[in-house]
Amino acid sequence: MNRTNASVQRRTPTSRTAVFVAVASLGFTANAILAQTTDPGDAIDVLERLAEAIDTPTPLPRPATDDDFYPRDEAKETLGRLLFFDKILSGNRNISCATCHHSLTDTGDGLSLPVGEGARGLGVTRNLGVGKEAVHERVPRNAPHLFNLGALEFERMFDDGRLEVNPFHPSGFSSPAGDDLPPGLDNVLAAQAMFPVTSATEMAGQAGENSIADAVAHGDLAGPNGVWSQLAGRLRQVGEYRRHFIAAFEDIEAAGDITYVHAANAIAAFEAAAFRADDSPFDRFLRGDRKALSRRERNGLRLFYGSAGCSSCHSGTFQTNHEFAAVAMPQIGPGKGDNQRGYDDGHDDFGRERVTLDRQDRFRFRVPSLRNIALTGPWGHAGSYNTLEGVVRQLLDPVVALQNYDTSQAVLPSRSDLDAVDFSVQGDARRVGGIARACELEPIALSEEEIAELVDFLHALTDPSSLDLRWTTPMEVPSGLPVFD
Repeated sequence: MNRTNASVQRRTPTSRTAVFVAVASLGFTANAILAQTTDPGDAIDVLERLAEAIDTPTPLPRPATDDDFYPRDEAKETLGRLLFFDKILSGNRNISCATCHHSLTDTGDGLSLPVGEGARGLGVTRNLGVGKEAVHERVPRNAPHLFNLGALEFERMFDDGRLEVNPFHPSGFSSPAGDDLPPGLDNVLAAQAMFPVTSATEMAGQAGENSIADAVAHGDLAGPNGVWSQLAGRLRQVGEYRRHFIAAFEDIEAAGDITYVHAANAIAAFEAAAFRADDSPFDRFLRGDRKALSRRERNGLRLFYGSAGCSSCHSGTFQTNHEFAAVAMPQIGPGKGDNQRGYDDGHDDFGRERVTLDRQDRFRFRVPSLRNIALTGPWGHAGSYNTLEGVVRQLLDPVVALQNYDTSQAVLPSRSDLDAVDFSVQGDARRVGGIARACELEPIALSEEEIAELVDFLHALTDPSSLDLRWTTPMEVPSGLPVFD
């Protein structure tokens, strides 16, 4: 396979016949597990695999197939790849989608909290910029990874789920943009691509720096001079982009037909294809390869789907139930403007409550998928843990871990004014107590060996094809702006 050409290519498992194997006679509580085989005789391997997993009280998920993902569109993927890495989509033309979701940093940025517009560099080497163009504040939540977001079951985006599929809304989605979100978006991943460009701290810049930032400051997203119209105007002026848009979309015949919705659809097509990850050792195990997991990984699997209780939330094909949970994750950084009683600095983050306005949802955050989890730290909605073992231990005894949080786990480029607020919540016993009281998890006692085996299993959720994503990065983009930070 040639991964250097403009289109997104990815090896996917050969289409096979699905075999459902009933295992009630083994005492396994799952009714059936989907195994893909080229030969019906391979079902024997599945039975042996189930026998090895007989003591897991929770059903194992079925492995993913092509039918679980968006259909491929090579022309959109090619265009989306260029847009994803092109700084033309930022107000000051100095940051791209890839800056915080880079192929070299496992589709994240390696930081607890991103430093977006105004910063320089990539990943943990990214600095805070200088002078009047320097970063104004950290982005308040960890940069989410992009793996498997092209799976059909993902219908919510962001840690608080503020963007989600809603067939009753004219756009097809409930979102912070409300009625301003235009129709025509292919899916929720495309809808998500509409929003980073509207954030002053992420991509737009500060008011007075450029016309897009000014539109953001005035809340003008969809007007004739709004954020999305201005960005579409930039793209129309680039000949190579005009050609790509016309090739990718049947409803575009000339430059004037290009909208930012088209750009978002292309970006989503690229992300869905490039960052699909469903060929991990665990996937191969589910498909009938009983040797795909080591003994320690199988022990970790039994814990995950058994006594450790992980699968009560991390269920399904991609190890998420797509719901929200309060797990007493430490709160670091500037927060989202929320305040517990008696405070007015805005450094709290109420999570799902910000969307539902339901007090019961305070400090609940979206249950993340665990695919490629070993690659995507720091972990937590605010990136408060920099080791996988650390976040596992936190979830096994959340309140004690919260109360004893080691701030050295945070990966935050330093500047005195930003440092001053990073731990303002975590350093306040009253605020920590508020987070602790909302926790929905009970402590679970595991031995040191069991914790190590559980971590080993989490590593077995890594797709080897995700270990080197450099092939996704173009050497140049149509705007002529530099690709590399």
